[in-house]
Amino acid sequence: MPPESGGADSAALHWRALEGLYGSAPVNQLFESRLEIASEGIARIHFDVTPSCFHAAGAAHGTIYFKMLDDAAFYAANTLVTDRFLLTTSFNLFFSKPIREGRVIAEGRWISGRRRVLVAESRLIDAEGEEVGRGTGTFQRSRIPLSSLDGYNAGLRAALA
Repeated sequence: MPPESGGADSAALHWRALEGLYGSAPVNQLFESRLEIASEGIARIHFDVTPSCFHAAGAAHGTIYFKMLDDAAFYAANTLVTDRFLLTTSFNLFFSKPIREGRVIAEGRWISGRRRVLVAESRLIDAEGEEVGRGTGTFQRSRIPLSSLDGYNAGLRAALA
C-alpha cells in the first residue's frame, strides 16, 4: 500500500521510506549517522562525532551542527508530507557548547504548517545528555516527487519486505 493511501501502516511505511532516503544520500557516506523516525513530526539523527569532523581547535566544526540540526528538523517536517521532497528555505542555529568526540543525537520536532511551508525545530544532545545546540528551520514543498527518488523507493521496498 503506498504511503499516500492513509492510515497508521502507511505512515510507518512513509517513515521507513524516509529513513531509506536519508541513508541513500551521498553526503551521509561521509558521516557515521542514522535516521530514526518513531512518530509523526519527530525525527532523530544518531551521529558519531569523530576527529575527522573537528576544526583546528579540536571540537566539531559548525558545519556538523548545521547538518545534524537541519537533517533532524527536515525529516521531522517531511513525516507530514508524503508526496514531495521538502527544501530548507531558512535555518537559524544556536551553539551552546563545543562537541567533542562521541555520540550525539539530533532531535527534530515539527512545530507548525502542513501545506506549503512547514516549521520545525531541533536540538543536539551530547553523550552526557546535555544540549549543545539548537536550531529552527522553515521548509517548503519542492516540485520533486518523493516517488521519483531511488532512496525513498528502496526504503519503501525494504519496509514492505
